[in-house]
Amino acid sequence: MKGGVRWTRPHPALGPRKVASASAAASTLSEPPRRTQESRTRTRALGLPMEKSAASTEPQGPRPVLGRDSVQVPDDQDFRSFRSECEAEEGWNLTYSKAGVSVWVQAVEMDRTLHKIKCRMECRDVPAETLYDVLHDIEYRKKWDSNVIETFDIARLTVNADVGYYSWRCPKPLKNRDVITLRSWLPMGTDYIIMNYSVKHPKYPPRKDLVRAVSIQTGYLIQSTGPKSCVITYLAQVDPKGSLPKWVVNKSSQFLAPKAMKKMYKACVKYPEWKQKHQPHFKPWLHPEQSPLPSLALSELSVQHADSLENIDESAVTESREERLGGAGGEGSDDDTSLT
Repeated sequence: MKGGVRWTRPHPALGPRKVASASAAASTLSEPPRRTQESRTRTRALGLPMEKSAASTEPQGPRPVLGRDSVQVPDDQDFRSFRSECEAEEGWNLTYSKAGVSVWVQAVEMDRTLHKIKCRMECRDVPAETLYDVLHDIEYRKKWDSNVIETFDIARLTVNADVGYYSWRCPKPLKNRDVITLRSWLPMGTDYIIMNYSVKHPKYPPRKDLVRAVSIQTGYLIQSTGPKSCVITYLAQVDPKGSLPKWVVNKSSQFLAPKAMKKMYKACVKYPEWKQKHQPHFKPWLHPEQSPLPSLALSELSVQHADSLENIDESAVTESREERLGGAGGEGSDDDTSLT
């Protein structure tokens, strides 16, 4: 229902900077001492608590950050867990496969109203760093993401983590949704990850005109396959806070998700030309010293638990005629005129 992932090359106008890890990115603010273990170097650079035990003692398997009792910036294990989820095959049901785009759905055993969705797209003419820029560039998202109602960054937590707001249109006649999320990003060798989960911010309570949803675990894995090609995997588990009709789940996996991926691809193709006309050297996701966001302490945030929000029963809602026919967003009818 919602759709933000990598870079490898420095911008030439900002000098020959070469960043291959979060620790190198953090060196723009402070140069951390080198350690023998890469993960410890990265952890210290991000200002995260150092682990006393060796990596081999870490618990294995998925570990959603939202399952914790307090707000935390994701660490190396969280990123590895997210990557494993993106690459996993067991338990996923393929619902769409066409023209380089595949979609899988997985029901959550404990709650039939929740589903995980995974989309994968081959991008043959798009460098991974361009796709990363597109997903990060909030001004450009307003141009290509036709589902967005409003989106903005609120504050930064570290050099690779921030808090932001996003509201989006749902298929008619469902109520529109919004989320407040903690987003974090990290290069992992030739792979790059952006992921988020829901938090509560005291200045942005739920709105009466929107349903506050919960992102349990949402994000992107981008894997470079060549100088001008990559593969992107989108993984999302979102609690929409309501009982949705079956047609919504079916439409999301068989139509909306593939369409969103294709629109993202078109946006990537047009991005270099657009960016040249819109602050071409401004990329705070690559150069944190450019960020205009105020700093925010983690203590100002709290975990957004789904059971603390109002549950909206929309299970009896029927699909509108406009939605059945594809409406203004029908497949093959994307309006790209706003991308100039």
